[in-house]
Amino acid sequence: SLVKRKEIVSMIIKFLIILGIIYAGILLFFYVFQHYFFFRPEVLPHDFQYKYPFPFEELHFKMEDGGMINGIHFKIPNALGVVFFLKGNSKSVKGWGKFAKDYVGKGYDFFMVDYRGFGKSKGRRSEAVLYSDAQFLYKKLLEQYDEDQVVILGRSFGSGIAARIASWNNPKMLILDSPYYSFNFNMKRWGFWIPIDLLSRYKIPTFQFLKNVNCPIHIIHGDKDRLISYRQGVKLYEENEDRATLYTINGGSHNDLPEFSEFHEFLYDILVEQVYESA
Repeated sequence: SLVKRKEIVSMIIKFLIILGIIYAGILLFFYVFQHYFFFRPEVLPHDFQYKYPFPFEELHFKMEDGGMINGIHFKIPNALGVVFFLKGNSKSVKGWGKFAKDYVGKGYDFFMVDYRGFGKSKGRRSEAVLYSDAQFLYKKLLEQYDEDQVVILGRSFGSGIAARIASWNNPKMLILDSPYYSFNFNMKRWGFWIPIDLLSRYKIPTFQFLKNVNCPIHIIHGDKDRLISYRQGVKLYEENEDRATLYTINGGSHNDLPEFSEFHEFLYDILVEQVYESA
């Protein structure tokens, strides 16, 4: 009957309204708390003592806005240059510092910092702040090294920041370890039902930054990476074939690349063999 039809239509409308309210609530929750989705920091007390099996210096940088960046700098005699390592979105340099051996062992000094809110670093974090902090630190390195001795290396989340800094400067080379095409591009793989472009405070368009990078670009990616798909590394390579080289770790996923001998062979080729060949 007509009455029943009206009741059904009314129920459907009420259901859609409730569904809309729930969806809007989810979007609001995502917008407000997205830092908790994107970042998994390990916070360290100011008096925490780093311990590594080789010499290093702990550094503190006071930023103009009142923030503070904490980092570690490993140095060796007669270094070929320095690797400025921009890390992933989890933990702190406490654990990430172990990767210094992969670069110190190949003849390079190694410099790594924690983003704001990670480790001992303090202050408000945003996409613009991440870029400006990294640029400030890059300029600090130039007080000790010639620019053609600086290698910028971005790992995972840090790959987009590394690309931004390389686009503003003239480093020796840019190495991208498991990079994303853009931060939003990668997020859409998981949050395809959310208007990411509208709500995300972190765009980080790596592909756009690479258009303005003039140094050699080396992309290392595992073809079984489920967190940041291998396809993204391939896309970055294909759009920059004149300056880029793609190194594929067959069977490599997102967090296990250093366990593959090919990873270290690629790094040796990039950092040592090609350097001597071009000398």
